[in-house]
Amino acid sequence: MSPPSEIKLRHIVPSVVTAFAICAGMTSLRMSLEGHIESALYFILIAVFLDAADGKLARFLDSASPFGAELDTLADFFNFGIVPGVLLYNTLYIGTELSSLGFLATLVLAVCCALRLARFNLSVKNADVTLKKDDHFVGVPAPALACLALMPIYMHLAGFDETDWPFLRAAYIIGVGLLAVSTIPTFSIKHASIKRAHLPLVIVAAMVLVACLMVYPWPTLIIGNCLYLASLPFSYRAQKKHARASGSSGPQSSD
Repeated sequence: MSPPSEIKLRHIVPSVVTAFAICAGMTSLRMSLEGHIESALYFILIAVFLDAADGKLARFLDSASPFGAELDTLADFFNFGIVPGVLLYNTLYIGTELSSLGFLATLVLAVCCALRLARFNLSVKNADVTLKKDDHFVGVPAPALACLALMPIYMHLAGFDETDWPFLRAAYIIGVGLLAVSTIPTFSIKHASIKRAHLPLVIVAAMVLVACLMVYPWPTLIIGNCLYLASLPFSYRAQKKHARASGSSGPQSSD
């Protein structure tokens, strides 16, 4: 049976949003090459937001498709593997004596991002391979990978010039990349829940977070990254406790 010659407009909306995310990543790459570091970071953050939005739209509009999934994977690799790596190299290592070290670190970052996304594609087709256990991701998702990897630039813009340790910085970038392909459980915000009585507090906290991102973006992102890294031991313990209680793993989930 041949496919229909027409499709509903709502079916292409998530793919259009994904295309906008690629545009944001490409613009970030241009800003990076032209030396506009802050603008490059803002466009990466826009790509993170659009990446979260396209999946929500696909589920809300009931328009998920294999084409959209493949496009989303390609966009994630470009936006969260290639673009942050180029920004890190151009900002912190290019023209220095340790430029090769910086390139190696960003190369590992990009490869780890590609490996994680390949594992996700495999998990879609094979139920034995999963990137989600209970309410936790397995490893660091691609958007979080980009945000964590850019920590040295956040510190650079926040004025931490005395922390210019290129070897430690390269080791950190490589370590973040390895977290993406690890089996460490990480908390999934998508499946988090709160008590109804706490809803006003959460709304106020979200407003404060947005205000801090607008007024003090780089210190806020540094604190957010530190809190995320500090949560890893707790997510590991929570997942192990849940696994012992249930004796099974939940279904898979995308990045």
